[in-house]
Amino acid sequence: MKYSRLTKEQFEELHQEFINFLSTQSITADEWANLKANKPDLAEMELDVFSDLIWEGVLNKAEYLEHISPQHMYLFRLGDDKMHALVVTLKNEIDITTKEGYNWLRENLMDENVEFLQADKDYTDDKNLDKFKMIEQGAVITKGDLYRYFNKLIN
Repeated sequence: MKYSRLTKEQFEELHQEFINFLSTQSITADEWANLKANKPDLAEMELDVFSDLIWEGVLNKAEYLEHISPQHMYLFRLGDDKMHALVVTLKNEIDITTKEGYNWLRENLMDENVEFLQADKDYTDDKNLDKFKMIEQGAVITKGDLYRYFNKLIN
């Protein structure tokens, strides 16, 4: 398995897609029940293949990632050839993961305790795996509103 297995909740959300996936493999509902009961290893493999297919689709469509920690905001635009990172760093004890801390940042963007950095980063041979590893480390897929805001502010 290349990524990680979907959670039970994710499988429930994607129930119809999973049924369609099984039907493309010519597996009926009865055959699926039989697989789960009598060949659990094979059923597990089907769950893993489906999970990887879903992850590939999601990662192919992802354009922006964000990872926000108490003193850092990492904002990424996921380009075709490389990713562009904007990093906002607080050099004081303000915690931007709280409402108060985030409001402080919004009102004090030009404060000496706020530092902006930006850089490009090349992908490895597997662009989607690079994105997935960032998600595993806490990044979330977004629509890019914060990235665009800070990119306009900095540039």
